[in-house]
Amino acid sequence: MLQAALRSGAAHRRAVFEVFARHLPGGRRYGVVAGIGRVLEELERFRFGEEELAYLRDKRVVDESTLAFLADYRFSGSVCGYREGDLYFPASPILVVEGTFAEAVLLETLILSILNHDCAIASAASRMANAAGGRPLIEMGSRRTHERSAVAAARAAYLAGFTATSNLMAGHAYGVPTAGTAAHAFILLHDSEKSAFEAQIASFGASTTLLVDTYDVPEAVKTAVELAGSDLGAVRIDSGDLAAAAQEVREQLDALGAFKTRILVTSDLDEYAIAALAAAPVDAYGVGTSLVTGSGVPTAALVYKLVARETATGKLEPVAKRSVGKPSRGGRKHAYRLLDETGHFETELVTTSPGGVVPEGGVPLLHPLVEDGTVVGGEPLEAARARHREAIARLPQDALHLGRGYAAIPTEFA
Repeated sequence: MLQAALRSGAAHRRAVFEVFARHLPGGRRYGVVAGIGRVLEELERFRFGEEELAYLRDKRVVDESTLAFLADYRFSGSVCGYREGDLYFPASPILVVEGTFAEAVLLETLILSILNHDCAIASAASRMANAAGGRPLIEMGSRRTHERSAVAAARAAYLAGFTATSNLMAGHAYGVPTAGTAAHAFILLHDSEKSAFEAQIASFGASTTLLVDTYDVPEAVKTAVELAGSDLGAVRIDSGDLAAAAQEVREQLDALGAFKTRILVTSDLDEYAIAALAAAPVDAYGVGTSLVTGSGVPTAALVYKLVARETATGKLEPVAKRSVGKPSRGGRKHAYRLLDETGHFETELVTTSPGGVVPEGGVPLLHPLVEDGTVVGGEPLEAARARHREAIARLPQDALHLGRGYAAIPTEFA
């Protein structure tokens, strides 16, 4: 597309692309905006180096004039979008990219690969956090996804309500709190469960978390308390009927005087399993596979579509595809969220009217992120995390139901 547009001269026309979802996949009632910070980081260093250019030349992917354009590529346009941690609904213009067609079209895969992944993970994480009801959640899915996706997933999960991650690179790169426990291999390595517990306690102190389901749970709990005393930090259960096991372990811990010892459960948890454990004496959850795969919805179904182009007179005119089943709405969008009298979200209002005039009671959703190629909308991850907590609190109550349903609030066009 770039090569052909350069040849026709259309590559330098001003163009507006938008990222949005036609629907919320999986019958979800809301989506979570995540990955904006990562998009901004990648955009700043999005370049074509000598190795990439040599590959394109050797494989004859593009011609020399296109290679020359790529060698000098720097995005000089503007980007505005929803802030991380906020929610989105069908047709929400999550990201608006404006620049020349040549500059903007090259960003499609970069932007969609980040946002489709991170929004899907954050949306699943938010459902799990709501199901947990305030109990801590540890992201433990690094071994169930691509090594780079694992770091991004930990970031998205923390943004949407998880407490910590077992992925140390996410802690290093994004400041996500880290936590973890020993695996069954550590227990099996030692000559006895007791010697394994002794080694762990000697290294980390009595506040550590001991894995108690390698052999016999009651015997392991007894040994753990004998060695660590009532200061034992936590025990982890990773198999069996977690609700029943947690109840039995809680009763045993209390009988042994370990009233403060917490119970952490793992084992293929998702939001439904977490909700089912609401009445069990569980203090924290460790979630892996379901989280990093979006709990059955591994993509947010976001698309990147051209909605306006520059005419010969220099004005922007709306453009839209009209194909059956996949129509789009032309024109540069502006988005606002309308609240009801109690301060809860009521409507997502999307308009192609010029910006500047905020509808009465409307909260603007699009914010400057990049101006003239310079990132201006970066923010700490903690700000996005706080924003998400506030957004969830403003949802209608039925939006938190785990069953399949319609979007929590309607999207209206004006």
